[in-house]
Amino acid sequence: TKEALFTILQDLRPEDHFNIIGFSNRIKVWQQDRLVAVTPNNIRDAKKYIHNMSPTGGTNINGALQTGAKLLNDYIAQNDIDARSVSLIIFLTDGRPTVGETQSSKILSNTKDAIRDKFCLFTIGIGNDVDQKLLERMALENCGMTRHFQEDEDAASHLKGFYDEIGTPLLSDIRVDYPEDNVEQVTQNFFPNYFNGSEIIIAGKLINHTSDSLHVEVTASNSKKYILLKTDVAIFRNDIRGVPGLEDGKGDKNYIERAWSYLTIKELLNSRLKSDNDEEKDYLMEKAKSMALTYNFVTPFTVLKMREAGLHSEPPQEEFISPSTDGIGEKLQSLQGHKAPPGIRRQQDKHRIKISKTSADGDPHFVIDFPSSKFSVCFNIDGEPGDILRLVSDHKESGVTVNGQLIGAPAPPNGHKKHRTYFSTITILNNKPERSYLEITPKRIILDDGERLLLSCDRSAVVRSSSLEVSIFANSNITVTIRDTISFVILIHHYKKPAPYQRNHLGFYISNSKGLSSDSHGLLGQFLNHEVKLLQESLNTSRQQAGQNQTEALKPNPTNTLKVKGRLVPVVWKQRRIYNGQQEVDCWFAKNNADKLIDGSYKDYLASHPFDTGTSFGTINS
Repeated sequence: TKEALFTILQDLRPEDHFNIIGFSNRIKVWQQDRLVAVTPNNIRDAKKYIHNMSPTGGTNINGALQTGAKLLNDYIAQNDIDARSVSLIIFLTDGRPTVGETQSSKILSNTKDAIRDKFCLFTIGIGNDVDQKLLERMALENCGMTRHFQEDEDAASHLKGFYDEIGTPLLSDIRVDYPEDNVEQVTQNFFPNYFNGSEIIIAGKLINHTSDSLHVEVTASNSKKYILLKTDVAIFRNDIRGVPGLEDGKGDKNYIERAWSYLTIKELLNSRLKSDNDEEKDYLMEKAKSMALTYNFVTPFTVLKMREAGLHSEPPQEEFISPSTDGIGEKLQSLQGHKAPPGIRRQQDKHRIKISKTSADGDPHFVIDFPSSKFSVCFNIDGEPGDILRLVSDHKESGVTVNGQLIGAPAPPNGHKKHRTYFSTITILNNKPERSYLEITPKRIILDDGERLLLSCDRSAVVRSSSLEVSIFANSNITVTIRDTISFVILIHHYKKPAPYQRNHLGFYISNSKGLSSDSHGLLGQFLNHEVKLLQESLNTSRQQAGQNQTEALKPNPTNTLKVKGRLVPVVWKQRRIYNGQQEVDCWFAKNNADKLIDGSYKDYLASHPFDTGTSFGTINS
């Protein structure tokens, strides 16, 4: 047991904190009321402490677990714990409970009450004198796993890397869902933890045998983010039959079905282990026994009978299944029909998003909506390929910056432009409450908030953290919501057979700007909190003064002018189609790269790189 503990101590990492509790007749805590950092000196002292420990006859399992849980709970409550950290207890024993509370059911309930689902319990039993069923149930009910070694086994070598695995949880609350009318008899589909180096296997029966794909939705979270992934998985029906070694015509048994039965039997055994009802235990045992005999598995309730084999035949290959929690701890679905804990409700209907007219899309065409003035203004920016345009700049106040990078394409024949430009990349930066960024292209999204996450645009997904949510509707659009007060929609334009002047590109729409400050700037941002006035001045008087005849003077030929921050901007009436042509916008168009409409000139809005947050535009002369 000491050797096993030495191995775990050796695997502790510099950023970890730990303590040691010894339990025999008395409970002995190495460092009172605290966890200590992993340093060479502390590891050395801990090894000395373990080396000097000596057995004194009793085994107070209940007292040790209560002490450990209280120490860990107090430390979590009193310290600013890194959001990416995980707390756990590793419990090693070579004996049964003999001191204090010795009744297994009481120890189990006391342990669960003390831990309160805040951390996981991993149990290691060594030798023949341990209550292995108790250790299994403790791990099973507290999202851990168990190991058992005989006295003559080298526990240290078996436990090498054990801490690396359990100390590195990658995801928690993993749930995999399928449409109810497509599958049945699905094995466990909710897992409280997914550790580094482990695996998750789910099996079930397809109801629709002709379908070529299966819709799957996976929800999970880590310390900082919640994620929902949606995809359609291709169904392969080749090479699933044939189990090597099965004789007497059983070789064509469906191998996937056999894997399903293995998982189901294991769940039945685990459910029986957790049950305190004798009638339910008998039912679960009989069901497991019946399935084990059907699929040639050995369980604690079945006997393997060997028959004399001929020279050219082999005995059936049978596998042993026990309720051991060698794998990840499981909060099992009840096999009486109760479902796993419900995940977040998902929308199955047609995806709908809120779209604003305020946008930059296409070549790129800009539209700004002024709801209180009841009209829209539009303009074009004829940039150069490679240019990075600052669309929204509010870094100092709300912490948000949006930049768009242009890609070039040849101009259509007989056009007046030398080339076309489109947005190939949209970069969204946010530095409040903590720094994060999104880099979006028509193919993929990179989300980096201290942990880098790569998402594909061809799969629907939702990623949510404390201040940021990214929702992907496959091959259609991406909605980015910041602190529930700022929302951007990025439209994905894909061409199946693009013309020479077309490129896959992005459109940028502002659907909620409440969280942006009045000092917000950028090609779009500068208009979000400012109104413009439309002036309409007839030329009739001036024409009459110039000596034109009365008939010509009465022709409706008005000049339209916008007043923007004291500047007069000539405009003409136009119609624009936005959002893939689904919406038509009437707007007043400002020519010449929005000359006089925007503060400064077009070149003032060029960023040096995609992550450039720039400075305030207050220094620009108007």
